[in-house]
Amino acid sequence: MSALESTKCTMDVSVILVNYNTADLLPRAIGALFDASAGLNVQTIIVDNASRDGSVESIRRNFPDCSLIVNTTNVGFGRANNQALSLATGRYVLLLNTDAFVSKDSLLKTICYMDLHPGCGILGARLTGEDGAMQPSARHFPTPWRRFVTRAGLGKPFENARFAENLDGDPDSIRHCDWVPGCYFLVRRKVIDQVGLFDPRYFLYYEEVDLCLAAKKAGWVVVCFFGTTVIHIGGESAKSDSAITASGRQIETLQIESELLFFRKNSGLVGVLLNVVLTFFADAIIVTKRVLKWNTPLGIAMLFSHSTLVWSLFRRTRFGTQPTR
Repeated sequence: MSALESTKCTMDVSVILVNYNTADLLPRAIGALFDASAGLNVQTIIVDNASRDGSVESIRRNFPDCSLIVNTTNVGFGRANNQALSLATGRYVLLLNTDAFVSKDSLLKTICYMDLHPGCGILGARLTGEDGAMQPSARHFPTPWRRFVTRAGLGKPFENARFAENLDGDPDSIRHCDWVPGCYFLVRRKVIDQVGLFDPRYFLYYEEVDLCLAAKKAGWVVVCFFGTTVIHIGGESAKSDSAITASGRQIETLQIESELLFFRKNSGLVGVLLNVVLTFFADAIIVTKRVLKWNTPLGIAMLFSHSTLVWSLFRRTRFGTQPTR
């Protein structure tokens, strides 16, 4: 990293944080961001998605230098980030989750890397949990086959169908990959001007996957940079809303809907149909395994419920062509 650290970079980044009922995390997330911004030209924009935990008042009181957009309804992750673009002035735009805490060198190192590599359009960082455990950071595009293998628990015989890169080896390496998670998502403004930011049809999930695919089709490189670490807790906004977390049903619904939209958009009718059919097969395999192991009827009923939900959303999204919200 000495070459990066010795390179004088003109820093100009707009950081966008979408907040939904995470007032308790904002001081830590923004504090870490400010520590990493020392001496740099950084613009911070917060979009609040109709929080009910006093977030707006806390932001206005504690972070008056941040630009704030207040929504009266929860418009979703992608749409909220899109709203902030009208205020963003940076050469780079960093999408940062409120449950993601950057290291002091994260901004410097990642933007310097992109300055030195003009073909890199999108960059993610090395992600860990609070306990230091590595999280999947460099990922492969989802396909109906990969979804089937993962859901059916067939990862060992089909290792090539894995969703994430093997992270063994040099922790400071650079990995070219298909997509990186949206919790730390650094994108060149030229990419946004060329392909846009997020497709507003995705309420939650798959929006960053879709954007990385569009960027790669346009000739840009997507990189996961392991030279700095971002601590990511994960799922805090969802945990804050009892309506969303009730039995995980709403989260599951959002994931399935976004998956259907993604496959129809990028793989056509054949792709989304294949995904639905393989999902049914995966559920059948899981049910068979549980019956053979004498598992409880409740677990089997939940799998039938999952298949029913997939079919219902397939119809409600008009075969993956439009969102339900």
